[in-house]
Amino acid sequence: MPTVLVNLNFFQNKMAAKIRLARHGKKGHPFYHIVVADSRAPRDGKFIEKLGTYDPNTNPATVELNFDKALDWLNKGAQPTETTRAILSYKGVMLKKHLEGGVKKGALTPEAAEQKFQAWVSEKEGKISAKTSSLAQAKAEDGKKRMSAETKVKEAKAEVLRQKRAEQSAKLEEAAKAAAAEAAEAAAPAPTAAEEAAAEVAEAAAEAPAAE
Repeated sequence: MPTVLVNLNFFQNKMAAKIRLARHGKKGHPFYHIVVADSRAPRDGKFIEKLGTYDPNTNPATVELNFDKALDWLNKGAQPTETTRAILSYKGVMLKKHLEGGVKKGALTPEAAEQKFQAWVSEKEGKISAKTSSLAQAKAEDGKKRMSAETKVKEAKAEVLRQKRAEQSAKLEEAAKAAAAEAAEAAAPAPTAAEEAAAEVAEAAAEAPAAE
């Protein structure tokens, strides 16, 4: 039976590398490093090389990526996870790899491939710019609506306060008038005995029948 020699160095060098995310940041506010790691390594463990960062907390998400290194690792056979594949597609790395493959097969010239890639970049930048402008406009309009609503609430509260103050002022004015009337009545001089007798005589005379 023939002896089969196995080159162990071959399998060691053909390590299954993955492009994946390594979580960082605080609880409820994560951000990620885009790394190349041995597929056998634990998640968020040691990695071979850092390719960039991904922050999903912004809108649109912020991606910083070393394009050339990412493309180089793909060409070496590194396999991206589903999420990192979407990130690489978003940044155009997957398209670049595809176009380079077309050049190697003779389906495209290097110039045509570069022209297609630059056209994609321009279109992508236009879409991102349009989205950013739309979000900024929506945020500004939302701010105006909130300010308008807050102004209406403040005006309503001010009107209620004005009415309460007007009612309190009216009550105080009535109380002041009543107190002034009581004070004037208390300050008036009491009638003398002669004045009271004369008033009684006059009242009796007015009630008596006239002589025939």
